[in-house]
Amino acid sequence: MPLEYPKETPAQTAGPFVHIGAMPRIAGFTCFDVELGQQIAGPDVPGERIVIEGQILDGTGTPCRDTMVEVWQADDQGRYAHPEDPRGAEVADGFTGFGRAHTDFDTGLFRFETIKPGIVPGRHGRDQAPHVSFWIVARGINIGLHTRMYFPEDNTSTDPVLSMIEQPHRRDTLIAERTADGQYRFDIRLQGDRETVFLDV
Repeated sequence: MPLEYPKETPAQTAGPFVHIGAMPRIAGFTCFDVELGQQIAGPDVPGERIVIEGQILDGTGTPCRDTMVEVWQADDQGRYAHPEDPRGAEVADGFTGFGRAHTDFDTGLFRFETIKPGIVPGRHGRDQAPHVSFWIVARGINIGLHTRMYFPEDNTSTDPVLSMIEQPHRRDTLIAERTADGQYRFDIRLQGDRETVFLDV
């Protein structure tokens, strides 16, 4: 008798309650003193202090005001706070490398306070330029979207991920704008002429 496998669960968007489970304070619940992802780098963590803010924009350029944004980054020496990083034990206390924010219900802005990451060792001896990885989830998005943000002052010409983007002009969608010392603007466009490059990871 042939084996019968269960049918695949139908695709479904994140739904209207994703922020209640992931960021209850946004929904008006005070379940935790400190919610997960609210401190990427504590005050004693070494490195250049920076602020990243931006909006998630739909195909018409309208800000998406009900979106959860997560980031993951290395410290200023290119080390991740993760056991699979050979240098992970050297990361300073207070550095998690993980952040979670919700776009503002009025303006659609997200904001992260962190430190600037360093160059990350890559495969086959190819270093990755300093970057912050982003993951976006919201109603209307069936699968979380992955992308990266690079810094305009850094040399990104040999970055292995950027080099895989076949259309060079689209690489610019992953470069933040430096608006002031330590201040960066990174808008993510879901559709349209300057649609952000998303990564299949």
